[in-house]
Amino acid sequence: HRFLLEGHTIETIWTILPAFTLIFIALPSLKLIYLIDEIRNPLITLKTIGHQWYWTYEYSDFKNLEFDSYMIPSSDINNFNFRLLEVDNRTVLPYLSHVRLITSSADVIHSWTIPSSGVKIDASPGRLNQISFTLNRTGIFYGQWSEICG
Repeated sequence: HRFLLEGHTIETIWTILPAFTLIFIALPSLKLIYLIDEIRNPLITLKTIGHQWYWTYEYSDFKNLEFDSYMIPSSDINNFNFRLLEVDNRTVLPYLSHVRLITSSADVIHSWTIPSSGVKIDASPGRLNQISFTLNRTGIFYGQWSEICG
């Protein structure tokens, strides 16, 4: 009977010490996650709505500035265009500026992504998701589907 209670103190210590360590790490992390999600004073807001084979873009800060962006068919691609990446209407975003992106979907779940700038967000029907980012270099950034939509 006495043998079962001999290591009681050390077991209490090595159970409570890791618990306090996890709490010590978790509290600042939760605060940081909350602060990352806060978007303060973006220069421009872009609203994207995913459809089955195209995206609708709306610059929310400007009145009636909305357009659809369709992928160019492979038969119409020039030699200097990228197959399955080129669209008929490109979205223009400012360089070194805080951008807020709001996404939604009209039909199924879509995944809006620009891999070269590290931006990826899901667009769900009936729900608004938001993300903020800053383009730290100029150029043409191609968006693409990164998951099977549906």
